[in-house]
Amino acid sequence: MGAIPEDDTCSIARSLGVLGERWTLLIIRDALEGFTRFQEFRRSLGVAADVLTARLAMLVEHGVMTKVDYQEPGERRRSEYRLTEAGRELYVVLSALQQWGDRHVPADAGPSLKRVDVETGASVHVGFVGDDGMELPPARVELRPTESYSPLRRRLHEERQARAGSR
Repeated sequence: MGAIPEDDTCSIARSLGVLGERWTLLIIRDALEGFTRFQEFRRSLGVAADVLTARLAMLVEHGVMTKVDYQEPGERRRSEYRLTEAGRELYVVLSALQQWGDRHVPADAGPSLKRVDVETGASVHVGFVGDDGMELPPARVELRPTESYSPLRRRLHEERQARAGSR
């Protein structure tokens, strides 16, 4: 099962510790589409039961999903898995992956889903939006180290900037 690196200050590395294993993002994709039950995920993904159990447990452990028991008449108690607010926030992440895949590894038949504004039906895309509400092209966005940036990564960042400045 995935693990969050204990001493890693990188948000991407920590996120991948929770989300980076095979099947995990596809489980979240299905949950965003409304799937909640173990057998729904299993049928959709074709994943082995033990793998699905482990991935769901990890998502619950890290607060991406919550496990809720239910019982239908005449059946044994079962569990549903519902996205938490943290899990629902992954919608934009999966939309960005979908957008990238549509553009860079397209299916022969074209996109299977499109992103649209529910009120107008107009197409939408994932992008960077400033505090003023204006969209910025990716070339205008950079990642700047903060005080919590790891010393090793800071040194590598500074070396790369020094090389770039000497060109």
